[in-house]
Amino acid sequence: MKINHFRRMVISVILIVCSTMIVFMESSCSGRKSVELYHKFPDKSWARFNYLRFEISINKVESYNIYLFARLAPGFPYETLDFNMIMNTPAGEERINEYQMKVKSKAGIFCIECSEDSCLGSILLKKEINITKPGILKIEIENLTPKLVTEGVLGVGVRLVPLGK
Repeated sequence: MKINHFRRMVISVILIVCSTMIVFMESSCSGRKSVELYHKFPDKSWARFNYLRFEISINKVESYNIYLFARLAPGFPYETLDFNMIMNTPAGEERINEYQMKVKSKAGIFCIECSEDSCLGSILLKKEINITKPGILKIEIENLTPKLVTEGVLGVGVRLVPLGK
């Protein structure tokens, strides 16, 4: 029962964030701005089967770099953040990849940028991907850490950077 409530809350937050970002993108006057969508985890943990869905409105046909970034608590216990990405382009192309974002060395030292209260890691998902048709770019992220709940994840986001090529 608690998990269903959590899922509904997560879906509501994602829809609000996506709607806000679409409005922001449509009101933007420059086509060269990066777009970020971010999902914050209020309980500082990411449930194994809590799929994150991001929808980005693509208005201009061009090449982009797409990144995933994660804000982690200083006590994050793993060396990597493992996840699967499914991306559907406006033209109907589907791309699926598994990733491991390196977070700590074997000695347990963070190898990403850290402040007092959090660490921020980033990984390139797609380099110079050519989006050939305007529409909605859909990105789904699945947590692949082999635990039901991955503690210490403050939030996960995606960043779309136009290359202007």
